[in-house]
Amino acid sequence: MAVRCLFESSPEIGVFTKLTSAYCLVGVGGSENFYSIFESELADVIPVVHCTIADCRIIGRMCVGNRHGLLVPSSTTDQVCNMGRREDAHGSVSEVKNWSEPCVWHERRLISTPQLTNKKTNKKKQELQHLRNALPDSVRIQRVEERLSALGNVIACNDYVALVHPDLDRETEEILLDVLKVEVFRQTIAGNALVGTYCAFSNQGGIVHPRTSVQDQDELSSLLQIPIVAGTVNRGSDVIGGGLVVNDWAAFCGMETTSTEIAVIESVLKLQDSKPMAISTVMRDPLIDRYDTNTRGIDRTNKSKGKLTK
Repeated sequence: MAVRCLFESSPEIGVFTKLTSAYCLVGVGGSENFYSIFESELADVIPVVHCTIADCRIIGRMCVGNRHGLLVPSSTTDQVCNMGRREDAHGSVSEVKNWSEPCVWHERRLISTPQLTNKKTNKKKQELQHLRNALPDSVRIQRVEERLSALGNVIACNDYVALVHPDLDRETEEILLDVLKVEVFRQTIAGNALVGTYCAFSNQGGIVHPRTSVQDQDELSSLLQIPIVAGTVNRGSDVIGGGLVVNDWAAFCGMETTSTEIAVIESVLKLQDSKPMAISTVMRDPLIDRYDTNTRGIDRTNKSKGKLTK
């Protein structure tokens, strides 16, 4: 089922959360109530990991992943790796003697920053190592040198297919193929290049921007091989990726999401063994007043019972 929640009074939970079938990442700084909602639904099946990426808690917009792997931007920092030499900001090379010395990555070069030794830096330099320790061994973690560094906004994927921003680098596309093991398609959603922002889908189904045409929905459904519907979250918001996170058996949405929106989410994602056709049959009857030309009145009854208002 789909569960409503808030992150520090914000219904845009997809900004602070990344959910897959193998793990769940949540940004630090939220309330215990927020974390308990995810842990009560997921902790018995997959790990719920508290983390930051590039010292930011908007991890849902900064990374992308599935059950095979996780891609993070190059700004994600780590401890000194297995290298015997380092290059400083002036280009000079020296031997690494203190392996615990804080460092950052820049243009694929390890640059030492010994002056940054406060507690905040010590926490920051362990982000990637923390993810490696917390995630299952089957999940590969890869840092990506990408100009469009908010990976969650420009890439949307499940375990088999990825939709990406038309201007994404070819190298990043190859990393997607290798690490996440997905087919990659350059696509837009309702004319928007930020595909990760305006859609959310699992291996069972997906929801896209409400202004996506029927032809585009059919095309996306053909590419992804899953049912696709246009919908909204958080009482009419078209930022689907910001207000909804899903995997194959669970979904979490913002607290402002209406009952009708939740019914659409649960139906298309098959969270309660609902069929996608229910969106256009069972749900529509009680929600839409149909004008009956034969009786010249409004039929407010359920057609499935075969009763008409005279």
